Amino acid sequence: MSRFIPINKPTLGEEELEEIRKVIESGILTSWHGSGPVTERFERAFAEYIGVKHVIAVSSGTAALQTALAALGIGPGDEVIVPPFSFIATANVVLLQGAKPKFVDIEPKTFNLDPEKLAEAITDKVKAVIPVHVYGHPADMRPIMEIAEDSGVAVIEDAAEAHGAEYNGRKAGAIGHIAAFSFYATKNMTTGGEGGVIATDSDELARKARLYRAHGQEEAYKMIALGTNCRMTEIASAIGIVQLRKLEGFIEARRRNAYQLTSLLTAVSGLEPPYEAPNVRHVYYLYTVRVKESFPLSRDELSAKLREAGIGTSVSWPTPIHLQPYYKKTFGYRGGEYPVSEQAAKEVLSLPVHPAVTEGDIRFIAKAIKELAEGA
Repeated sequence: MSRFIPINKPTLGEEELEEIRKVIESGILTSWHGSGPVTERFERAFAEYIGVKHVIAVSSGTAALQTALAALGIGPGDEVIVPPFSFIATANVVLLQGAKPKFVDIEPKTFNLDPEKLAEAITDKVKAVIPVHVYGHPADMRPIMEIAEDSGVAVIEDAAEAHGAEYNGRKAGAIGHIAAFSFYATKNMTTGGEGGVIATDSDELARKARLYRAHGQEEAYKMIALGTNCRMTEIASAIGIVQLRKLEGFIEARRRNAYQLTSLLTAVSGLEPPYEAPNVRHVYYLYTVRVKESFPLSRDELSAKLREAGIGTSVSWPTPIHLQPYYKKTFGYRGGEYPVSEQAAKEVLSLPVHPAVTEGDIRFIAKAIKELAEGA
């Protein structure tokens, strides 16, 4: 097969290499408190970009989520509302804090937490809610914030897939009480494979997050709180500084490719292109269609045929969190509890729209899907 279009591809080059070289030559690769000079620059730049007072850089998106929970004091006896349609990290960090995830189903169009189901799920045990901006489309944050604040519940935005996304003119990650981003290799921007940040306007939450990532040390060898080591390295931060400068260009390319692909696929019967609400900027971390029962091939058959044709695909996520073996065994879920998430898991299929995808690639992808739809 001479041509293969991967589902995602990091865009890195000479600028990142030059910044890495500068870090190596400086001799400063990390800092005990987690903010060496390059990391401090990255934190300030990201905070300015999304419009918050504080950004705290950490080693991964998972670390960012757990640090946010720790800063809020979430622990045993507490419950945290999460959607079952997300990557497992969203719920796992709750368990790792000794608390319990409480699932609330999603909206069918955006795949995000359904605000209409949120209010009825809040009890005295619920201390936080984690709306996930799935695939780069922001969750409906206005009603989520209103419901949470009326109930005294903290809102942690899981913005792992939503760098640069906007809701009512505000950047994702700047709306809730605290937020977590991931810079995993395939994300819209990366810090070299792994990395994450916490974002907040709260001085107190920022202080606690900084303590948590550095073993609870207020100063070297003076521990005043329980914490761990989840610092971001100077090399990762150097890559992040360059990637952040490129992010708007990356987003523009993804959105252009997504709109073109949607225009070519809209008439394909049984295939539902992604939805974008009128008050958001979708950043298309993943361009995800629904393969309905009326399509002549199953979702998995279509995926296999496209890969044979040289088109990478992915399924995020084929199993909702509550139906993962560990959750079924531990909590007794059997299926049917969250029908919208379960249906989405059977239908979703992501197609390439990353910045390296060309206009010719988009036409190639659409042509292959149309031929399969007509010839199956």
